[in-house]
Amino acid sequence: MLRLATATDIPAVLHLIRQVVPLMQASGNFQWTADYPNEEVFQRDIQQGHLWVAELAGQIAAVAALTHNDQDPEYAQADWDVAEPALVTHRLAVSPAAQGHGLAAALLAQAERLAQQQGLRVLRVDTNSENRATQQLFPKLGYRFAGEITLAFRPGLRFFCYEKRLA
Repeated sequence: MLRLATATDIPAVLHLIRQVVPLMQASGNFQWTADYPNEEVFQRDIQQGHLWVAELAGQIAAVAALTHNDQDPEYAQADWDVAEPALVTHRLAVSPAAQGHGLAAALLAQAERLAQQQGLRVLRVDTNSENRATQQLFPKLGYRFAGEITLAFRPGLRFFCYEKRLA
């Protein structure tokens, strides 16, 4: 089941992130740390109506922030029109115990539904250059590789950008 997150979901979301970050780092993906994403970030996502959760067996098993053109200036490095309105997926995470159940794909499908409801024709997402799973997932779901960028607030990391155009 997919639904908008509420403030009461924050402990479960943080628990999920605490499970995911060490596995990401163990595989060489240092996109997230013990400090990010954090409670403040998720509270802001919830207040803005952007945080979605996927439940499996009644427990929060995946999360994603589905935002609007929430992109730093460095995203102009990508092969896309930064001026074009887009729905952007951030902070996509799936509990290790729930991987393989299609929850990331379900959250990205929700992004597509929201974009269509809001009259947007473009979806965007980025991932750390070391995140092999998402680099396989995004093209499978119809996203095209739109280049590599660096972000000033994440020095030393490279991010791959993906974009999907809706009919």
